[in-house]
Amino acid sequence: MDKILVSACLMGESVRHDGGHRGLRHPALEIWRDQGRLVVLCPEVAGGMPVPRPPAEITPGGDGGAVLAGRARVVEAGGRDVTDAFRLGAEAALDLARAEGCRFALLKQGSPSCGSGLIHDGRFAGTLRLGDGVTAALLRAAGIAVFGEERIDELAAALAREA
Repeated sequence: MDKILVSACLMGESVRHDGGHRGLRHPALEIWRDQGRLVVLCPEVAGGMPVPRPPAEITPGGDGGAVLAGRARVVEAGGRDVTDAFRLGAEAALDLARAEGCRFALLKQGSPSCGSGLIHDGRFAGTLRLGDGVTAALLRAAGIAVFGEERIDELAAALAREA
């Protein structure tokens, strides 16, 4: 049975930068939890970031792939560079996904770690743009199918095709 790496904040864990969560309610999520398919992790916490912490974004024009290639950085709103923690968290997520046999990931949109398809623009203005976060980019590069929370029905369909 395929396992799914899931952002801890989507599972109701208070790990976001502001100390909150983005608990997701969906019938499929409850079924997968009951089946033991969910592997829960916050890459930012796994990378050593505290809760709460200042918000962070990938520098303008960059994305997770550019961070992994050394062409962009992740910085907090006050300017502190936290790239290393985000890289460590992404590596921890990939290591866990591999150890648990996760072929899929359900990650929080907009996050500089977990954003899949959409991330903040690096100006701390609340504006989203196309791109992947650091963890999403690393997981995709490793062949793990990544879905944002608004695409949970597509994830359910992909899992059904694999059954």
